[in-house]
Amino acid sequence: MKYHILAFGAGFLLDQLFGDPYFLPHPIRGIGWLIAKTEKTLRAGNPQGNSTEREGAERRQGKLLVVIVLLFTGMLSALILFGAYAMHPGLGVVIEAVMTYQILAARCLQVESSKVWKQLNAGSLEEARKAVSMIVGRDTEHLTEEGVAKAAIETVAENTSDGVIAPMLYTALGGPVLGFLYKAVNTMDSMVGYKNEKYLHFGRAAAKLDDVMNFLPARISALLMVGTAFISGKSYNGKQAWRIWRRDNRKHASPNSAQTESVCAGALGIQLAGDASYFGKVVKKPYIGDPTRAVEPEDIRRTNRLMNRTAWICEILCLGILIAVAV
Repeated sequence: MKYHILAFGAGFLLDQLFGDPYFLPHPIRGIGWLIAKTEKTLRAGNPQGNSTEREGAERRQGKLLVVIVLLFTGMLSALILFGAYAMHPGLGVVIEAVMTYQILAARCLQVESSKVWKQLNAGSLEEARKAVSMIVGRDTEHLTEEGVAKAAIETVAENTSDGVIAPMLYTALGGPVLGFLYKAVNTMDSMVGYKNEKYLHFGRAAAKLDDVMNFLPARISALLMVGTAFISGKSYNGKQAWRIWRRDNRKHASPNSAQTESVCAGALGIQLAGDASYFGKVVKKPYIGDPTRAVEPEDIRRTNRLMNRTAWICEILCLGILIAVAV
């Protein structure tokens, strides 16, 4: 347990300091490659029969994708981690810290969304659209300045749970093996969990599993973010964050995505969400929050600060619980 506590804390600090350097290979990209290759292989044998037969085949293939990706991810991460500890406890701590670092994404979120803020602040809307396209799934070619800022804010707010708090909780609970299994599910959902013609049936299993795995972490993340808003100064409104979360946390097709997004909207006093275009098709979405004021580029930085402070609070709480259990 003491090795896990040390590695867990060190991994968080590594993420805070270095983020995701482009020149280093990253295991999540490897998981993405595995998902793409497995999908291609599974779909090669799709039946040419009626729509019912195709839908059934795609659902079976989607379930098989989940099993293959989780088995490979779990076995490889366990082999690396336990192999390192078998060689030497010190090596095990180092490898576990690096694996924990690779699971978390707080610094990466901050860096990538800050690129959007920088371009908006410089008055370069086209470059801001390109920057935000790297971190969102929606179409960005025709977004206004406010639309670009909202897209970046929503991504940081939603990924406060998906990219930071949820993987942190799973890693604290089950080490990097469980952390990487969570990341594999999350990556599958981001790649095949769309409700369009191509993935409606094939991605169903991945999307449902992602909903289940994020159900509790999303709500824990929201509560932590509300608490953070209360102690983060005059730029944030804790009471309003609580009120909007209670009112709007279900205003999304996913049971989890609006949890932290609604807290952020309330804390900043802005309105998020609304209709968005995906693959050329407009998807109707309800608004989250109240338009107390217009969204501005600086709200990207405010959201990043809220996300990062929430991450620190969660890390400290996790370490406190782990130490209490160890003692």
